[in-house]
Amino acid sequence: MAQADDIRSQQWYLDAMRAEEMWKVSTGEGIKVAVIDSGVNDSTDALRGQVLPGEDLTGTPGEATDDYLGHGTDMAEVIAGTGKNGSVRGLAPGAKIIPYRIPLKGLGSKLKADGYMKAIRAAADSDAKIISMSFGGSYYDSAGAEAVEYAISKGKLLFASVGNDAEGENKPRYPASYPGVVGVGATDEKGEVAGFSQHGVNVDLSAPGSEMPGWCDESFQKYCAGKGGTSSATAIASASAALIWAKNPDWTANQVLRVLVDTAGRKDRKEGASSVYIGYGAVRPRIHLLEGKGDPGDPGRNPIEATEPTFSPEASSAKGEGDGKNDRASAGATDEDRKDQGETVVAESEDDGSLWIYLGAGAAAAIVLAGASVLVRRTNRRT
Repeated sequence: MAQADDIRSQQWYLDAMRAEEMWKVSTGEGIKVAVIDSGVNDSTDALRGQVLPGEDLTGTPGEATDDYLGHGTDMAEVIAGTGKNGSVRGLAPGAKIIPYRIPLKGLGSKLKADGYMKAIRAAADSDAKIISMSFGGSYYDSAGAEAVEYAISKGKLLFASVGNDAEGENKPRYPASYPGVVGVGATDEKGEVAGFSQHGVNVDLSAPGSEMPGWCDESFQKYCAGKGGTSSATAIASASAALIWAKNPDWTANQVLRVLVDTAGRKDRKEGASSVYIGYGAVRPRIHLLEGKGDPGDPGRNPIEATEPTFSPEASSAKGEGDGKNDRASAGATDEDRKDQGETVVAESEDDGSLWIYLGAGAAAAIVLAGASVLVRRTNRRT
């Protein structure tokens, strides 16, 4: 089918991440992912049979399966789409989706915690192991932080997008910036940081998020090319966690996250090394699923909260991405450190010539090398 071939060719990240090989080991079966978004259309070819009962929290007419933007459906398909009839194939096609519909339309950066905290709490009380949040606003709210803390106490693993305004104000986004939430940045087809992907200490991991297929609008009539963002990267990170968790069902959220961090694509493997652009690296579930690498460690210890990211003042800028003036990245730094710690350097991975993709030697990604004494605690996220 021509459409099928066209959509599949746009899903370049499946080949890059060696999805077909990973699916022989794990498809995410048995894992439920809560998608907090604009709703999830359960009647698309990709999601028919993939969506479980959810909850509408918009306070407006409609159900959790009434997607008023098309965005939530896109994210659900990236996670668990079946690929039927030329539709999108998810990275974890064996996983199931629990939709939580919240008010997002027209809010932009004005998004407040009261619009999603109930959804986080509801997801925390559900059977979902993973909570995927491909949205964000610029407001810190104690109610949002408390909802996150509650979900973590219930053993959930939370992912959220860090935002697409890198070339603008680059303000921290919530819920990605709440302690305990894994903030996800985006990489492109070349394995480099996407130009729109926001940077700062709230970036914990990164994932493919550029030039992806998605529904053109909420009418669900056809797919459009060139979509994506840190929203899509968040969905990919959530799906990666589902693949690992399905293979290791007895693990805790901390152990799944530790393996994601431990196997992420980055040049410096030193514990605690982080980048304000890609965090601890780009997700590579294949390293665990196909090579058996990644130490789950202490089931009760969060691998991100337990460490202090280290940023390098010696890195040089690549492609002019960012100016190193992110206030959040500068917490606890000297003036000289602030000038350079947010900048990037293109570097090859030490293990296979790429950070997360499988394109052969020479593929590169923007990464900040460890080696400075600039330490920023993730608990200092209230700005």
